[in-house]
Amino acid sequence: MGLLTDALNGLAGLPQPAVVAATGALVLAECTLGVGFLAPGESGLLIASTTATTVPRFVVLWVVVTLCAVAGDSIGYLIGRRYGDRMRETGVVRKLGQQHWDRAGDFLRRRGWWAVLVARFLPVVRTLMPASAGAANLPYRSFLPASVVGAAAWAALHIGIGAVAGASAKYVEKTLGRASTAVVVALVLAAVVAVLVKRRRAKKSAPTPDRTPELVP
Repeated sequence: MGLLTDALNGLAGLPQPAVVAATGALVLAECTLGVGFLAPGESGLLIASTTATTVPRFVVLWVVVTLCAVAGDSIGYLIGRRYGDRMRETGVVRKLGQQHWDRAGDFLRRRGWWAVLVARFLPVVRTLMPASAGAANLPYRSFLPASVVGAAAWAALHIGIGAVAGASAKYVEKTLGRASTAVVVALVLAAVVAVLVKRRRAKKSAPTPDRTPELVP
């Protein structure tokens, strides 16, 4: 077997409860206001999804990720409900970018609960939308169903992509042989570098607060 196949098999061989728990924790952190800028929840989910090699594994990971995403959304909603429009001036929102907060609020005013569902697929806005919905006093009975549907669709999409990518990588390596390993590894490294550069640029473009970011102004 090739290097990539060995790595994927090694990941799939890890205790499934540990993989699911770690993935759920990353997703919960990413979906919680203030942590999403740092936690690689989406990347971690895609990597962990390569272990979803059977239907039961897929379903378990999907359910846990969905629940964790909804829990993170609910925490953000409660924070926004507690602090209201003052959230825009907090260190956390400044760090993420006040323009994203304004974008989330404008989207919410135009689309209501539908914005909560769609925002699940929008980077950064996904992290700020729950708090924005709480600050805008969107009823929780409207927020929760949209959050659940959006989280379920987002989780299914990313787990599906990860599972297919893992299976495809194994097939390619098996078909082309060990010579393909160097190419695949190079592509993976290039993707990682691109993500890191993008994150660094995003951090540089985000307004830097005068003091350590705090939740309360």
